[in-house]
Amino acid sequence: MPRKFVNQDLERIKNMKIYEDDTWVVTYPKCGTTWTQEMIWMLGNNLDYKTSLSMKLNDRFPFLEYSGIFEEFSTDSFEICSNMKRPRFIKSHLPLFLLPEQLWTVKPKIIYTARNPKDTFISWYHHHRHFQLYKGNKIDFITASVKDLMLYSPMNDHILDFWKIREQPNILFLFFEDMKRNLDQEVKKAMKFLGKSYSQEEIDKLCKHLSFESIRDNKMINKSEEVKNVKESFGEKYDENEYSFIRKGQVGGYKDEMTAEENEMIDEYVKQATNMECGFEYKF
Repeated sequence: MPRKFVNQDLERIKNMKIYEDDTWVVTYPKCGTTWTQEMIWMLGNNLDYKTSLSMKLNDRFPFLEYSGIFEEFSTDSFEICSNMKRPRFIKSHLPLFLLPEQLWTVKPKIIYTARNPKDTFISWYHHHRHFQLYKGNKIDFITASVKDLMLYSPMNDHILDFWKIREQPNILFLFFEDMKRNLDQEVKKAMKFLGKSYSQEEIDKLCKHLSFESIRDNKMINKSEEVKNVKESFGEKYDENEYSFIRKGQVGGYKDEMTAEENEMIDEYVKQATNMECGFEYKF
């Protein structure tokens, strides 16, 4: 984590006040976080399309440690999350051991979404190119990723730590790939977890709202304004046709971009997780 996070946020996040009616979404970056947030917020807020379509997701479901990882972000994201009107909806990419200690005693609802490293690292690479203006090449980025040198790494440990506690009643463990292949099923799983009940007609409408095309084109969700501001702050022109924060949302999209060497490197990384004796396997 950046020094700013260690100096500013480490202790106060560990000691953060947690409430039973909180709802948290936690992921390693680029694992379907935004998609999961919108699904959970809608299910938890009685399918409030009016607010969803008029209020940015970042304001409805803020990012806990955002100001601790971005020097340019002047607002205090920890204070924003702490002082939200309850029930609070909070997003974080922090690994389990850096999250608030009260999460494990108060036990609010926590939804964790995992994704396979091949699609994740390619998406993370494009995120860095356009959102953080990374100028290096792809193989160097993949090398850094499999060596666990990236922000929030190691990815394997990040996911496995939550996988090992997935049976706890306040934890829902999802896979991005399952959401892509059967969104209706995963919506119903999340609905049951949150103690909600909606008709099939309402679920069908929500699935349409959560479709990749809808999310990508929804300016309350797609973060196009944030990407534009970052680009322009560095004197670069933003072209939404060149890059979108909600990029492709595919399973297996890495196959179109990854070299055989890069693919082999990540195969070795995947083995480090699947060799663990906890029954975990990535989905592809």
